[in-house]
Amino acid sequence: MAVVDGLRSANGETSEDGASSGDGRSSGGTRSSGAIRARSAVQQWTRAYQRSAVALDALAMLVAGGVAFAARFPGFPDRMTLPYAVFSLLLPVFWLVALVLCRAYQPRYTGVGYEEFHRVLRAGFLLIASVAMVSYAFKIEVARGYVVLALPLGVFLCLAARYRLRKRLHARRWKGDCMRRVVAVGHRAALADLIRLLRQKRYHGMAVVAVCLPPNDKGGPVEKVPVGGDFAQVAQVVERLGADSVAVLACPEMDGVALRRLAWQIERDDVELAVAPALMDVAGPRISIRPVSGLPLLHVEHPELDGVRKALKTLLDRMGAAVALLVLSPLLLAVAAMIKLTDRGPVLFKQVRVGRGGREFTVLKFRTMVEDAEHRKAALLGDNEHDGVLFKIRSDPRVTRVGRMLRRYSMDELPQLINVLRGEMSLVGPRPPLPEEVARYGGDVYRRLVVRPGLTGLWQVSGRSDLSWEESVRLDLRYVDNWSLAMDLQIMWKTWSAVFRGSGAY
Repeated sequence: MAVVDGLRSANGETSEDGASSGDGRSSGGTRSSGAIRARSAVQQWTRAYQRSAVALDALAMLVAGGVAFAARFPGFPDRMTLPYAVFSLLLPVFWLVALVLCRAYQPRYTGVGYEEFHRVLRAGFLLIASVAMVSYAFKIEVARGYVVLALPLGVFLCLAARYRLRKRLHARRWKGDCMRRVVAVGHRAALADLIRLLRQKRYHGMAVVAVCLPPNDKGGPVEKVPVGGDFAQVAQVVERLGADSVAVLACPEMDGVALRRLAWQIERDDVELAVAPALMDVAGPRISIRPVSGLPLLHVEHPELDGVRKALKTLLDRMGAAVALLVLSPLLLAVAAMIKLTDRGPVLFKQVRVGRGGREFTVLKFRTMVEDAEHRKAALLGDNEHDGVLFKIRSDPRVTRVGRMLRRYSMDELPQLINVLRGEMSLVGPRPPLPEEVARYGGDVYRRLVVRPGLTGLWQVSGRSDLSWEESVRLDLRYVDNWSLAMDLQIMWKTWSAVFRGSGAY
């Protein structure tokens, strides 16, 4: 694909956009044929994704209308049921109109799960409310069973179809296809972090093809990405490379006036401008823009660590743990029997961990190691494969045969549902640390302890034991500062995929 060819060019391979100078800075010039093809390729896959989304949305609502009609009015349509048959055929049209009104087909939301799903749900509420208001205003008798089945089912099928479409897009992005070409603007260290992050998370679909540095920075490429120019040449670099996005990282040189001028320069080609504020890991719900005397100020709300939402989380935790223990009781008994029959030691492993506010508690897990594992730990410290304060060995000789299987699919963690039921843990939260780990914490890391540790969390769905210590801490702090019930549900949904893949579990 042209996009892939353009990326190779931007990374210093055979270039269609003109050779780079010896110091890693690309020469100026007008847009080349390679850049035009790259921009065209991005537009093509974006339009193809939107067409697929429209077709799936219409099909989902058509199927829902057909199922609801068949369930509520079995048999062939007659004079009484003909209006519902016609409405079922027109339902996809009404649904697509609602999605357009809620901007569910905006290219900026392509492949962005939360925003995409949020707008589909908003369209669902809009359609349901519209049907209710029209039927009330014109005193139309509507079969409630039909409406209650058709509309929610259509929204659910649409969400499922969008999810599969997004996963397919992510799979293509891991191969290097369907990527947005980004020109990143900022200082060298911040740009290097951004490039490494986007390479690790390719499903975001952003590939940095050039960077623009301050005028006094005369260094070479950043993480093998060529330097296109300085801050005054961003628009020219975008034009020459056919980029479709500009990412500006926080730096004093790119103030409000400079950003406004840049936006004017790139708006002709409909290039997306993204500005990263000097705030790390603060999610959208905590951020709002409020104009004061014409000056837009970015307001950051404090995280809600107590109150009604926290009480609701505790209630849902305990109810969820009770239901899970009841449903999974046959599996728990089977695992216990496997451990007992293959290794005569105790079934459960008990260990002191540190919970909310630094209070210690005894965590419960299925035993996956030999009985004297803790005594053998000192002899294995030299084999530690983890950095920071954690101790991890990929092929730990203390792990039993059954234990390896339990760890791979995280079944050894299931007894922690009892800890959740006791109120010592939560279903979702930071990883529960050992006392000796807490004793080695730095200042900021203590913030992990302001919420209850979790059975799963961002660390579980982001790589588990494959994560570095710094990345694990960053994810835990991000959760603490941005937690919400919606975020908990999203993490629990992703946990199933992480567990079945078994990646990072050892």
